[in-house]
Amino acid sequence: MRPKLNLLDESLVDRIIAEARDVLCTVGVEIHNPGVLDMLHGHGAEVDNRASRARLTETILDTALGSSPSEFHLYDVTGEETHHFAGDNVYFTPGSAAITILDPDMDGVRPPLTADYVRYARLVAGLDNIASQSTAMIPADVPEMISDSYRLYLSLLHCSKPVITGAFTISAFEVMLNLQLAIRGDREALRAKPLTVFSCCPTSPVKWSDVTSQNVVDCATWGIPVEFIAMPLSGFMAPVTLVGTLVQHTAETLSGIVISQLTRAGAPMLYGGSPAIFDIRYETTPMGAIETMMVTCAYSQIGSRLGLPTQGYISLSDAKLLDAQAGLETGMGATLAALAGINSVSGPGMLDFESCISLEKLVLDNEICAMTRRLVAGLKPREDFPAAPLLEELIREKHLLIADHTLRHLRDEISFPGPLIDRSNRSRWEADGSRTLGERARGEVERIVASSEPSPLPDTMRSDLHDLMSAEAGRWGMDRLPDQSR
Repeated sequence: MRPKLNLLDESLVDRIIAEARDVLCTVGVEIHNPGVLDMLHGHGAEVDNRASRARLTETILDTALGSSPSEFHLYDVTGEETHHFAGDNVYFTPGSAAITILDPDMDGVRPPLTADYVRYARLVAGLDNIASQSTAMIPADVPEMISDSYRLYLSLLHCSKPVITGAFTISAFEVMLNLQLAIRGDREALRAKPLTVFSCCPTSPVKWSDVTSQNVVDCATWGIPVEFIAMPLSGFMAPVTLVGTLVQHTAETLSGIVISQLTRAGAPMLYGGSPAIFDIRYETTPMGAIETMMVTCAYSQIGSRLGLPTQGYISLSDAKLLDAQAGLETGMGATLAALAGINSVSGPGMLDFESCISLEKLVLDNEICAMTRRLVAGLKPREDFPAAPLLEELIREKHLLIADHTLRHLRDEISFPGPLIDRSNRSRWEADGSRTLGERARGEVERIVASSEPSPLPDTMRSDLHDLMSAEAGRWGMDRLPDQSR
């Protein structure tokens, strides 16, 4: 039996969906993209071009939801399937777009550089419980206008896992598309085996910018999966009540689904988000707050009710260091996410309100993810009935350490963490050097990075990627790309 968490009863889920639909049909959605507004008008929406607002219809909503796929697959750079976003399948990926990195050498944070990104990608390649990479940090040694495409470029070179990414400018999308086409070869192959998911973010309340709505259109056109990342803030840019926040989140996400599905019926997508409460004491948006986690798990339940695969920013921390708060918030979030059946869980490795990444925290979070995966595997009998013969053996032998039953089922029943998690007694821990969690984590980062291999790409493909990225960098004044030495 798989344990499952539900925070809403079905009648409340249905009422939230109905309220969100009513909002879209009466209040409408603000869209600053004339092409998208024209498309909606062509499908019967009432459009006010001067106010950049469209009021949808029940027919439009039904059409979009009717064509929305309930599942899709994701593939690595070699074309091997890595994800099946469906049902209660759960996959973990690091959080994204950090502007600082926690540096254990300086006991503080600094802007990340290209070499840091390469180490990160190589680390993710060696973490068994992190199924995909994200464009997790923004290197400060390249122009801002190429940071989106540059991060994808480095990811494709140094880690074969699929990439959760996104474009923050319309022009960046073309470069990022061409990088993917260099891997897959052509449009049909990319659509058949997508290797990225693009984050597309509406603005609260119920608004789409020109760039983000165009990204939805472009991704749907090319068959690139998207994850909708609505970010209502309870008590600030959304109602303070969690149910009220869920209504707004649902409306914002449904509006993105409409844009995607009216562009191309059947376009793959994740019903996701990154909502948070607003802590008025500090004017912050705590991702580690229990209420933030509750909203995320609840909207995943709404997405599942609509028959859609889901995503959530959860299993991360607002702590500034790799400390007890970091473990508490991340562990609780990862556990709730897995129990809620969120298909794509974004967050491992992240600190400080998603603004900082720690490679040491990422290896710890890899162990947290392993624990949650074991949890949702649940309990099932394995030759446990009748019980009398095994208990008779225990009475006779005084232990079951080498019993046939133990040898057959030990690895299936009990998970064994790596050296980061200390399960030795104190005397052995002291004999091994009394190493702290931070010291063990740092050692694991160095070991994994040193032993990892880059993406198994042919030299011609690597050259094509380099040429594409170099040309884009040249447009913004760079004579050559930064050194990628670790």
